[in-house]
Amino acid sequence: MKICICGGGNLGHVVAGFVAAQNKHEVCLLTRHPEQWNQDLLIEAPDTTYEGRLNGVVGDAKQAISNADIILLCLPGYAIRDTLLQIKDYLRPDAAVGTVVSSTGFFFQAMEILPASQTLFGFQRVPFISRVIEYGHRARLMGYKESLELAIERSTHPEILCDTLSDILRTPIHLLSSHYEVSLSNSNPLLHPSRLYSLWKDWHEGIVYDRIPLFYEEWTDEAAELYINMDNELQALLDTLPVRKGSIATVLDYYESTDAASLAQKLRSIEAFKGILSPMIKVEGGYVPNFQSRYFTEDFPYGLAIVHRLAHEKGVPSPTIDMIYDWGTKLLNHYNQ
Repeated sequence: MKICICGGGNLGHVVAGFVAAQNKHEVCLLTRHPEQWNQDLLIEAPDTTYEGRLNGVVGDAKQAISNADIILLCLPGYAIRDTLLQIKDYLRPDAAVGTVVSSTGFFFQAMEILPASQTLFGFQRVPFISRVIEYGHRARLMGYKESLELAIERSTHPEILCDTLSDILRTPIHLLSSHYEVSLSNSNPLLHPSRLYSLWKDWHEGIVYDRIPLFYEEWTDEAAELYINMDNELQALLDTLPVRKGSIATVLDYYESTDAASLAQKLRSIEAFKGILSPMIKVEGGYVPNFQSRYFTEDFPYGLAIVHRLAHEKGVPSPTIDMIYDWGTKLLNHYNQ
């Protein structure tokens, strides 16, 4: 297979290196900074090290896309539309275009921009927890998923594509019935905002903190309660949409928890989350929230925004989602003008 990875962030590094290391497929990377990349990528995993050689690292969409069988976007929400517009004229009619995580609004934008016959796919959650160590050279694969959930649209043989992706990522994949089931995630779009709100709901200019809290290892019962409430509202929304009952596991089920206290304890204990700091920047006298962090710029205007919009369209009460979405959007609009 000829596989093109779009995006040179944390996931782009790890996915490209992991797939290339198998020596079964030709892997090309499309990035804005090809000059900063080495064709040989080193991926450090908990149990091994993967060494993959890329067939090409380019900044030209035509060169990257024209011969690709599979195009996988490893991109934040704000970059998806521009990338789809950039690649659409060079796609083969039989190529499959997908995203490493669908809560960024990928399906809604791809259905608008790409030809109606183009096969689309998207994962519900990212396959790996990833961190760049040395840009363009080394990255760390911090955690695997035991299995993945995938939606495929506009394909006459979705099972074949599902099996192919399972082989590429070396992970069992469960094929879901609708793009709603992967687009409306209770992962990052609810997880991050609930914690951010609990940290800084009372913040205003002039407040400076003396330390940066650990984002997960200091997770509170309050943040867990907000997360559960948001998930309950999402589950009520799913009841109004063409999705199968239980296709998106509740937060409590997914994290094998029973209440806010046990959920908080679970999130504090996840090994791959350890050491991750809350998004803050240093100022005179201490630290303040970083509103340019992807925890804000990705999860509010793309992930949570989709849930918020559909809840209002369907008339589903969503007081916790509304409260947190309005809080985060107000801060984003004020500080990211």
